[in-house]
Amino acid sequence: MKGGHKDDLERGAGRGSKQKRRRVEAAVVLAELGRIADTLARLAPPALPAPDTKAADAFVWQPPGSLNAVARVNRVEMRLLRGIDRSRDTLADNTERFARGLPANNALLWGARGMGKSSLVKAVHADTNHRLANSGQPALKLVEIHREDIESLPALMNILRNDPHRFIIFCDDLSFDSDDTSYKSLKAVLEGGIEGRPANVVFYATSNRRHLLPRDMMDNERSTAVNPGEAIEEKVSLSDRFGLWLGFHKCSQDEYLDMVYGYADFLGVDMNRDTLRAEALEWSTTRGSRSGRTAWQYINDVAGRMGIHIAS
Repeated sequence: MKGGHKDDLERGAGRGSKQKRRRVEAAVVLAELGRIADTLARLAPPALPAPDTKAADAFVWQPPGSLNAVARVNRVEMRLLRGIDRSRDTLADNTERFARGLPANNALLWGARGMGKSSLVKAVHADTNHRLANSGQPALKLVEIHREDIESLPALMNILRNDPHRFIIFCDDLSFDSDDTSYKSLKAVLEGGIEGRPANVVFYATSNRRHLLPRDMMDNERSTAVNPGEAIEEKVSLSDRFGLWLGFHKCSQDEYLDMVYGYADFLGVDMNRDTLRAEALEWSTTRGSRSGRTAWQYINDVAGRMGIHIAS
């Protein structure tokens, strides 16, 4: 009996020692896990504060979650935009309906370079806010997103979704290269996702391409696909997400000169009309282009020669 009792005591002591070791090992593991958690917490970026959308009427989106206020937008007045009357009126009507809480479409402004596509978006935004200033409606906000940040568009929309303001998300010079697949995420965000486009957001984009994708990319899809028609449909359907397609085409000589005269009158350029006309035509010929941008560049040159300051 005595021997058996001794064995029981030894076995109990062994079990107690093992349990003690396990407790010590568990404490060490827990301490190590706590140290790792503290390290990860220090490495993790701090939570971003909610953007103050009352700070300005225009912002630039900076992923992952910042809206940088723009105190002074680089824009021209609506009345200086010549030769695009139909596109101007259509976009202005769409924008005002949207600002008043009525249904409105995404808009794609496509076509010739230098014809005022991005200038029109910014001018319409300012003009809409001016007209609604005393209506009791909150100010319409303009948020520019850069082409390279398009994949972060879902994050931006989630930030804006519950904001009391209404927003135009604007992407200038939007297009996609042959090996770029981010157009699929843009297509889903605009209309096809589960959540859909927020009711307080509309998307405006400018592009030199009507279908946003290079022709060789579409031709390659046609030649390699099992069903070429379906492949092209996939590419073209991105543009279909824009309810408004506003085309901007090369202007005539008369339209170009009308732009030059309009800018000259606006800045108070006192020059003989025949001289102004001859110089403006020579300027456009040397650049191989007639456009609103070319007209503005010429008037900038004239203003500099005449010592006329242009407000920044």
